[in-house]
Amino acid sequence: MKYLVTACLGALILYCAFGFDIKPEDIRFVRPDGWPKPVYDFSKNKITVDGFKLGRKLFFDPILSRDGSTSCASCHTQWSAFTHVDHGLSHGINGLKGKRNSLTLFNLAWNKSFMWDGGINHLEVQPLGPITNPVEMGNTLENVVKKLDTAKGYRARFYLAFGDSAITGQHVLKALAQFTVMFESFNSKYDKYTRHEPGGEMTEQELNGLKLFRKNCESCHNEPLFTNYSFQNVGLSLDTELKDYGRMGITQDPQDSLKFKVPSLRNVAMSYPYMHDGRFRTLLQVLDHYTNTIVQSPTLAKEFRKPMVLSLQDKKDIIEFLKTLTDKDFLFDMRFREERE
Repeated sequence: MKYLVTACLGALILYCAFGFDIKPEDIRFVRPDGWPKPVYDFSKNKITVDGFKLGRKLFFDPILSRDGSTSCASCHTQWSAFTHVDHGLSHGINGLKGKRNSLTLFNLAWNKSFMWDGGINHLEVQPLGPITNPVEMGNTLENVVKKLDTAKGYRARFYLAFGDSAITGQHVLKALAQFTVMFESFNSKYDKYTRHEPGGEMTEQELNGLKLFRKNCESCHNEPLFTNYSFQNVGLSLDTELKDYGRMGITQDPQDSLKFKVPSLRNVAMSYPYMHDGRFRTLLQVLDHYTNTIVQSPTLAKEFRKPMVLSLQDKKDIIEFLKTLTDKDFLFDMRFREERE
């Protein structure tokens, strides 16, 4: 009883200290008209104000890493659509460099798998990848729980979120999911154009770019999510230092050699560098690859077995269209900012 009273008092103090910056109406998940049904099962992890706020706190807290130096936000910054732009390959604890560029984080409720190789198949398990990766956070979930159990304020936060001040690994993962599943992006200029709303007026160049995009790119980058969530070999040369064969590392199937997840192109103008290893810094370099430097191999996607023909002006028009996928409402949404104590 004494322990319960202490937890309740702690919860009350938290409410007073942090205020009601998030309201129930702020965390209502939206399925835009015409979009497919989400894959994520919300009935098994209902989003609450306190669960969302706990997940936000955890997302920005480097306590999740072994040495307290690296948080989820270290590689996933909001203004770049929750990826990083300062280097090609993600960095972790002790300045260690990984072998891949971090993926963007948004519209996660529609994802059937996660990571460039699809090695994780559920949003609530996804954080285990970076937490346990030796060159990212280099930790274990058990050790994370131990650290949180003695960290200031966390027991009260878990009590508010789950009705139990006992911190568990499952609740850590569920809280992170409650936060990240709300990273929704559906209010770009393109979206307003399709909904016939003010602010969606396209220029002639953007409309031509959309036409070219639908002709050349949409077989993999399907509207409205701008991905089909498949794994494809897009003709990149193998980095002889990284020796990353993508999906094959998970399935051990040679037919998956050099296949990587097709990323969504929403907010793509803000999420450079591009490809799984960050080898391209500009969208023009990406399009130049598709017209000039495709490497033929047995697993190459059928779309690239014949050269893609695009003039320089065509490429510029496609890029202008891709810029209309930038969702400033999402990139600057205050709900996803770090909580200031």
